Amino acid sequence: METLTVLRTIAPEFLEVSDEAVETWLELTEPLVSKSAFGAAYNQAVAYLTAHRMKMAGLGEESLFGTTIDRTGIASYTEGSTSVSFGTGTASVGAGDSSLAQTPYGLEYLRLRQMVIPITVRRD
Repeated sequence: METLTVLRTIAPEFLEVSDEAVETWLELTEPLVSKSAFGAAYNQAVAYLTAHRMKMAGLGEESLFGTTIDRTGIASYTEGSTSVSFGTGTASVGAGDSSLAQTPYGLEYLRLRQMVIPITVRRD
């Protein structure tokens, strides 16, 4: 299945974005995803990561999955002498992957990556 078709299927919020623009995003994302590591899931991985990057760039429908503030979460709020802090929801994700936790597409990319690229621990 073509990567554009996969992206259109998993992320219908980008239907208003032209095929040409989506193809450009796909081309920009392809070098970031390993064909050999993902194998048969390569197109799906590229589609999820591209959808994540497009959402983070502000493309797509604003009502789906919320605004940038909704996606990233508010870490703290202060009014007068009262200050409240909240968790950001990225604690279970590695530091290098924390931005991927900000969209459902990024989370699906992480889930797919964990399925096809096992984490190995060396003990010397």
